[in-house]
Amino acid sequence: QVRLREFGGGPVQAGGSLRLSCAVSQYNTGLSMGWFRQAPGKEREGVAYISSAGLTEYADSVKGRFTISKDNAKNTLFLQMNSLKPEDTAMYYCAARFGSAYAWSRLRSSSYNYWGQGTQVTVSS
Repeated sequence: QVRLREFGGGPVQAGGSLRLSCAVSQYNTGLSMGWFRQAPGKEREGVAYISSAGLTEYADSVKGRFTISKDNAKNTLFLQMNSLKPEDTAMYYCAARFGSAYAWSRLRSSSYNYWGQGTQVTVSS
């Protein structure tokens, strides 16, 4: 069982930055991980993915602004978010799965077995 817990959300002004963290209870180097977000009334969408080998992928809406990374020694996943926009406002979730995801499924929520409770990010204009 893998338990995930997100930290670092909060209010921020447009153009600002936040760094989200996700603590992993039983880190396994075979884990692939992702960040997702869900705004009120919208479906959950994939934001970023990182494989066990460090391969990354991003949604078009965040490319060049968000960076996913991990610290295996500290059992922690990160999402650095820069140049934030009001449309980035959402609940952000980290997710994990064992093994790498196929390219077509890396940003699909159905590809992941383990989820955190989420952390709210609110970007004001």
